[in-house]
Amino acid sequence: MPGRTHLALAVTLALGAAVIGSSAAEAAPGHIARPLDATLRDAAGKRVGVLRVEDEGQATRITVSVWGLSAGFHGFHVHTTGRCDARAVDPATGSPFTTAGAHLDLATPGGHGGHDGDLPALLVGQNGTARASFVTDRFRVAQLADADGSAVVIHALPDNYGNIPSRYTHPADTTGTTGADATTLKAGDTGNRIACGVLR
Repeated sequence: MPGRTHLALAVTLALGAAVIGSSAAEAAPGHIARPLDATLRDAAGKRVGVLRVEDEGQATRITVSVWGLSAGFHGFHVHTTGRCDARAVDPATGSPFTTAGAHLDLATPGGHGGHDGDLPALLVGQNGTARASFVTDRFRVAQLADADGSAVVIHALPDNYGNIPSRYTHPADTTGTTGADATTLKAGDTGNRIACGVLR
């Protein structure tokens, strides 16, 4: 995004590697906080993954391992609030874990793809597992460990990062505009939240 620092995210997946661009949110230079860990659970309370966030030089490393998920890409984000209550359901969509709040956005609020909590999508293999390790300069550990904490959420569907060209219309939207609509700009059309973990 214009005006924000670019960073290469080195993403290591079970089936290969990719490099993804990122932008920065400032944190105290040189400050190293204790790592944060999360256990990811589905809406039934079943353990489906583990995650660690740790400061690494001037960036932050996220390492995640998941299992028991459907094959394909899944949206993957840091959310603003460290609460994962599966009984808190969005009445409009039926999605659980609404207590985790919106995507982390430490800088000037913007659309999806530019949120500080927008992470590389998880590519789950046919065996239901995925592993990834990458670095970002969008946040530091201390920024996730604020008064109300933070959570990580996995979604049911792939993440388009708000990348909907203006040549596409969305006739169901009464605004009559083109390109990404409000739903896309909120979460990249990733669908329901299927797993959540509080960063501790």
